[in-house]
Amino acid sequence: MLSSIPLDEQVALLMRGVTYGDAGIVDTMRAELRERLREALEAGRPLRVYLGVDPTSSDLHLGHTVPLRKLRQFQDLGHRVIFLIGSFTSLIGDPSDKDAARAQQTPEQARAHAQTYVEQVWRVLDRERTTVEYNDRWLAGLSFADVIDLAGQFTVQQFLTRNNFSQRFAEGSPIWLHEFLYALMQAYDAAHLQADVQVGGTEQLFNLMAGRKWMASRGQRPQICLTLPILVGTDGRRRMSKSTGNTIGIAEPPEAQYGKVMSVPDEAMRNYADLVTRWTPAEIEGLFADLDAGRLHPRDLKMRLAREIVGSLHDEETARQAEDHFRQVFQDHEAPDEMPSHPLAQPTDIVSLLVDTGLAPSRSAARRLIEQRGVRLDGAAVEEPDLVVAPGEATLQVGRRRFVRLVGIER
Repeated sequence: MLSSIPLDEQVALLMRGVTYGDAGIVDTMRAELRERLREALEAGRPLRVYLGVDPTSSDLHLGHTVPLRKLRQFQDLGHRVIFLIGSFTSLIGDPSDKDAARAQQTPEQARAHAQTYVEQVWRVLDRERTTVEYNDRWLAGLSFADVIDLAGQFTVQQFLTRNNFSQRFAEGSPIWLHEFLYALMQAYDAAHLQADVQVGGTEQLFNLMAGRKWMASRGQRPQICLTLPILVGTDGRRRMSKSTGNTIGIAEPPEAQYGKVMSVPDEAMRNYADLVTRWTPAEIEGLFADLDAGRLHPRDLKMRLAREIVGSLHDEETARQAEDHFRQVFQDHEAPDEMPSHPLAQPTDIVSLLVDTGLAPSRSAARRLIEQRGVRLDGAAVEEPDLVVAPGEATLQVGRRRFVRLVGIER
């Protein structure tokens, strides 16, 4: 059932956070969204709103929740959401935010990754009001004539105006022909789904607008495009991405999620507050006004931020437990009550233990950790790589967050 919230309030909610870098596009999309919502309310017909995500890895991260939360807003207003798995587009790889061609996946890799995506999105979306689609179902069956027809709606010049392509062209770097096909396939998705609205990141604007052009050429009403800013990663600089290792996975343990938010630089807190919290604009403005005035310590604001993010992905009790864990381990410098265990049946050198427990990827990495005083045994820093650990109960720690309980066993 569609929401009875006043139309102007719905428009304001759905346009919150949307940005294009072009005031003219903002005005156009807001006006079209208002008209489409008005018609939906009068007809009692929910809008069809979709987000496409390519399964390029096995896990979704917090950056993916930015457009997912926008989908949830549409759901809460009574509209129908389509979560589209790019099971075919991922075989090319989206070049939108890349200064080089992506590595292409195999169909087997894409299917394996897609299996995990579907379960993870229910942390944000309402399962009962979501349709999951896979675009290989229609894209894989296109003929060469279909592709020519699709390509005939676009010019090479249009593609070369994109920043990443124009930069590569100026540098003499390769631009592969198959990369042009990505936007065409995404445009085909929009028409096939008969979408009213497509949501994506700001780097997706070209692809979303291509969908409008293709839909119009097919006699369809062009979709409304809502693009959202990019969430920075835990380094506070680059966009959150699996390839750069600066992610917070939405399937990670809540303690890990909380700890990673606490590691985000202070200057990135506003980006997280704006994009991945349930706080209202007024609440956010108040918190950061208190921060700027010195009434709120950055650490306390970051803890509130971490608790909010974990709570939105799990529940409030889980968030409280994650905060208690953080205080115990990182503020009170105590080992957590629960940690992985590793059997120890005979005296073993510390370097081998670090590798065997997975706390270090190699013996050379283990030695570097010891040299950097990043390894502790029962709270005491390990200074010698030749240290031999006898069987018995002990806690092995690397860095501030990784613990393994050594358990002595009889042979």
